[in-house]
Amino acid sequence: MQVTAKDIYSSIEAIRQKSPVVHNITNYVVMNNTANALLAIGASPVMAHAEEEVEEMVNIASALVINIGTLSERWIYSMFKAAHQAKKKGIPVILDPVGSGATSYRTQTARELIDNEPPTIIRGNASEIMALHDDKAKTKGVDSSAAADAAITTAQKLSEKYNCVVCVSGATDYIIEGNQIIKVMNGHPLMTKVTGLGCTATALCGAFAAVEKNYFMATAKTMAVMGIAGEMAAEIAIGPGSMQMLFLDKLYLLKEADIEQHLKIDDL
Repeated sequence: MQVTAKDIYSSIEAIRQKSPVVHNITNYVVMNNTANALLAIGASPVMAHAEEEVEEMVNIASALVINIGTLSERWIYSMFKAAHQAKKKGIPVILDPVGSGATSYRTQTARELIDNEPPTIIRGNASEIMALHDDKAKTKGVDSSAAADAAITTAQKLSEKYNCVVCVSGATDYIIEGNQIIKVMNGHPLMTKVTGLGCTATALCGAFAAVEKNYFMATAKTMAVMGIAGEMAAEIAIGPGSMQMLFLDKLYLLKEADIEQHLKIDDL
């Protein structure tokens, strides 16, 4: 299933025109980063985690993003409540199992979320994805201790069991739905020096899934855009600080010609 620059840009135009509301229950570390990235691509971010309002917020949203990076008991309750409401409403739910495998608490939380309210898209690094299925899988804090391709088989099992799209992020990103696999080879090593760019990818999945109902394609488009904006920013960045700023600028200014020039995507 080929994804072209024209296909990707048509989704960006749709996001810019519709400005879909993307409801995020995300972690303290990345709230500002992900909100700014969603604004830069053209979406309308909202950060709401209070259990008293999450259902109402889901009702006005076009996608729900759940990120377990900074867990607490009340936030977990809100995640379950919001995911249930999103399923009732029929909007996509994107889950980022941040740090799964690092502690039993977050691994168990991610697994229970998936079991009780299966998400539309799961996006994580290789170690996080493997920890959702394998009790022996461990992460290095919130960083992966395994290469992305090591998690492909696990991702396929998760995709088939929960009828969802699974994205394994790394130097090469793998987007998996059943037997379909797309690999995205865009990106730059400097991206790993900016906190929260993985979480940003998850948030942007929400924006693309809000306008592209083929969620497999929406996820592939997201990862291509992330990688291309990162490559373009890295060309002129002098370090992580300027990289973070320039990434947002490149995301905001992204044109079809930029995608055409940089896109590195293929079926596996």
